[in-house]
Amino acid sequence: MPGNCLKLLSPATKPTNKMNVYLAKFMTYFEIHRMHREGHSISQISEYLVLNWRTVSKYLLMSEQDYEHFLIQQSNRKKILLPYEDFVRERLEQFRDTSAAQMHDWLKERYTDLPSVSPKTVFNFVGWVREKHRLPVVTVERQFQIVEELPYGKQAQVDFGQYNMRTTQGNRVKVFFLTMVLSRSRFKYVWFIDSHFTSELAILAHEKAFEYIGGITDEIVYDQDKVFIVSENSGDIILTDAFRAYTRGQSFTLHFCRKADPQSKGKVENVVKYVKQNFLYNRTFHNIETLNDEAMGWLGRTANALPHAVTGKVPYDELSVERSFLKPYHVYATRVASISTYAVRKDNTISYKSNFYSLPLGTYQGKGTLVALHIEQGYLILSDPQGQQEICRHKVAIGKGAKVTNTDHKRDKTAAIDKMIQQVSSLFPDAEKGKEWLKMIRDDKPRYIRDQLMMIREVLASTAPDVAGKTLEYCLSNKIYSATDFKSILSSQEPRKTEAKVVKLNPLNGNIPEGAQLQPNTSSIKDYESLF
Repeated sequence: MPGNCLKLLSPATKPTNKMNVYLAKFMTYFEIHRMHREGHSISQISEYLVLNWRTVSKYLLMSEQDYEHFLIQQSNRKKILLPYEDFVRERLEQFRDTSAAQMHDWLKERYTDLPSVSPKTVFNFVGWVREKHRLPVVTVERQFQIVEELPYGKQAQVDFGQYNMRTTQGNRVKVFFLTMVLSRSRFKYVWFIDSHFTSELAILAHEKAFEYIGGITDEIVYDQDKVFIVSENSGDIILTDAFRAYTRGQSFTLHFCRKADPQSKGKVENVVKYVKQNFLYNRTFHNIETLNDEAMGWLGRTANALPHAVTGKVPYDELSVERSFLKPYHVYATRVASISTYAVRKDNTISYKSNFYSLPLGTYQGKGTLVALHIEQGYLILSDPQGQQEICRHKVAIGKGAKVTNTDHKRDKTAAIDKMIQQVSSLFPDAEKGKEWLKMIRDDKPRYIRDQLMMIREVLASTAPDVAGKTLEYCLSNKIYSATDFKSILSSQEPRKTEAKVVKLNPLNGNIPEGAQLQPNTSSIKDYESLF
């Protein structure tokens, strides 16, 4: 080892991070030469020490003095960002937790003439400034304290999880689950599905959990998840309509944790980890029904049957005590059916059990577009995410890898509808107002716009322009967007025509026919008055 390096090891020399770096580099240099003397090839050395083979070759050609000189040159080389040292130091003194990436942005914002450097160069320079001026990163550690056990029946915690499993063929399948744990007894429940959770599916999972537990707690703790929440609204939580109605029906209070604060519901966070590491790890996926059956077995023999690591008590035994403190469970009156939602792909298809099914062109509206799916009498029916309006249906494909398409879905009907709106709007006295109203009908009834336009065109063909104009004004002012209503309003404004009754005489004898002499029976007005 060279003299300078020996000086670094002297007890009189105060150890620094820089010295440790030098020593580590010298050890690497000596290890390369040792392995080379033992007969190892350059490729073997580079693979063992995780170095580039060119670096190994360069170090083998250097003597110890050459390598030491090389390290000194590296440490003394000019820093490109040295003119900005004062700015970086001042910012680090003021904000000790500033990252190198943020400092890079500040430098570009402050100095228009900043040289083009890589993020790694900025990272190294910020680290050098921190070491030189003794400005280490200061982080404020959050302080925790033990929480007392809650009373029996007081609280449950709920959270979601997802996991990638392997099928018997080795394919990857993602499963989603909701888990609930009673805070006092630590009694657990988990339910799996093969699609993303919606409000309706989350409600169904709650129903299964309450039924399995045998009661309902006073309070349930949640994350601020979009399944339950429409908007945070600066602290005023706005729930989805379905979940708000459900919480009122089952009479439990809600507590939503802050975002990115898993410690607030640590019990269920541990259960999510427990499900992944103890139950799902290395388990083969057959189908979702089998997985839920296996989960029930796992809950009974392991999760709720073994003593809890913190309480030291068996959750199943504790549940027998806690049940007497739970509110009785009653089946939710408007219990929803299971609605599975699927993501729409960019090519306006969905993937279901390894087959692809087409959707009308334009269904995909960007990332996050969903459709509801259910099977009925051998048909796969796709509808809006709430399952209320059907979009299309296909016969369920047999096997895997099939592409089930409807040729009508490939037609772009937008241009034809635009042309039709242009034609119908020209029939109104004010074409611009007519076009505006027809576009509103299109937004309100997109699937039936063609039928609406045809009905309006047929009505306008036999209507006076001034009457059509008045009817249009009335529909716009009263926000009426329906061809049927337009037709009814139009007929009420047209003057009624009365025609004289013509009785044709018998042309042969000039006498009035016998049928003309018949008088119809008339009802008394008193009969109608008594009915009303």
